[in-house]
Amino acid sequence: MILTNRLLFSLLIVLAFKSCTVKPEQQPPESSNPNVLFIAIDDLNNWLGCMKGHPNALTPNMDRLAARGVLFTNAHCQAPLCGPSRASLMTGLRPSTTGIYGMIDDNKIRSDNPATTNIKFLPEYFREQGYHTMGIGKLFHSHAPDGLFDESGGRYKGFGPLPEERFVWDGQGTADRENYGRTSTDWGAFPGADSLMPDHQSADWVIERLGRDYQQPFFLAVGFLRPHVPLYVPQKWFDLHPVEALEMPPYRSDDLDDVPPVALKINDLPMMPTTEWAIESGEWPNIVQAYLACVSFVDHQVGRVLDALDQSRFADNTVIVLWSDHGYRLGEKGTFAKHALWQPATNAPLMFAGPGVPKGLVQHNPVEMLSIYPTLLELCNLPTYDRNQGISLAPLMNAFSTTDTYAITTFGHKNHGIRTEDFRYIEYEDGLGELYDHRSDPEEWENLFSHPDYREVVERHRQLLPQDNVNWNRHSQYTFQPYFVEQKARLSAGSD
Repeated sequence: MILTNRLLFSLLIVLAFKSCTVKPEQQPPESSNPNVLFIAIDDLNNWLGCMKGHPNALTPNMDRLAARGVLFTNAHCQAPLCGPSRASLMTGLRPSTTGIYGMIDDNKIRSDNPATTNIKFLPEYFREQGYHTMGIGKLFHSHAPDGLFDESGGRYKGFGPLPEERFVWDGQGTADRENYGRTSTDWGAFPGADSLMPDHQSADWVIERLGRDYQQPFFLAVGFLRPHVPLYVPQKWFDLHPVEALEMPPYRSDDLDDVPPVALKINDLPMMPTTEWAIESGEWPNIVQAYLACVSFVDHQVGRVLDALDQSRFADNTVIVLWSDHGYRLGEKGTFAKHALWQPATNAPLMFAGPGVPKGLVQHNPVEMLSIYPTLLELCNLPTYDRNQGISLAPLMNAFSTTDTYAITTFGHKNHGIRTEDFRYIEYEDGLGELYDHRSDPEEWENLFSHPDYREVVERHRQLLPQDNVNWNRHSQYTFQPYFVEQKARLSAGSD
């Protein structure tokens, strides 16, 4: 399958894949606790070939990883924002339990918070179970709490390298800078070589460590930055996606006419390009091209790491998990951003491969990134951690499971989205909401929240909302949008 994919894609694109058909003769003793290769990708939506999220996606390496394991096509983040999403995954706790609704310093996740004071972070739990832990890149919001890994490669600060001047977007848009943040959003071909990209360097670091000897099982984590904005990668990745051949995402100019006021406040992102601006300026295809180019670039880095693993002595005894912290909107719902409780912002790739994982299974049940922690424990034959609020996905890794599942995404205090098999339900802090029937409306264009025929469906989903909704943690904030600043201040004043 790997060789076939390479042969097929060599006719379409020039990728520097190395042969992975030869493995060292010397093998380490088999262990009942397999190694872990933990791959996090920033802002990656479902635009993968294996997920059929966009017809122009070229992702041969993530596609081959999915083919050798289990792909969850309907996985959802716990927050559509990197800081709270990653804090949730690494603690195993929901944002509504911790109050981490916005950004937070990695070293303050456990500070002054009764929910997290004694929590064991995911890599920490593996370390306590005898694993040698290593990590590089963006894993938590920045990199990781101090001293978390036995070996840390750190993280390139920011999302560079950057050109001397922006190519298209100034980062401010129409926003009042005193009340809104500035975005890194921009797009264009830069720099001149892959080797200048932090993600390439992170892959090098991981590849070197896969060539070492270890006396104990390892937990090796890499956090890739692209396709996080700015959408800069070398020109060759743009060349894979000619603008004239690209398809634009679905969009309706009246899409938000039937959503509640809080939804509009959350979606108030004047520092971002609007879809209407992108259409009028002719930049929409260029933004889509840049995003697809960044996805193909990071897919290549994933491929380099997978090749190194396949050539190593650890190839047959390593569990691989690949995930993203949330999706990303490329014009859907009127803008280019995450920052929402709608499907394009919450849905992201999740796949597992390795010993004990079936090959080639595509699972469509709605699941949560929160489940990565307990799933890895079960796949690695480690004791369960009773603080985990997610459930292990190992029982879903067969083609015959009929288990009812659902996924909850939270954005701010008491703003929740719930994805079930057929519906997306959203309820905001004021009790108003949205309901979309995915059987007939996968684009979430018709809000059925107040439709009399759907009252029972609304009530059924309300029963799934989190019962505990703690106030904002004092170390967590999100100053990018006035709504979240106001919400935290209002709730904090009310609790005095």
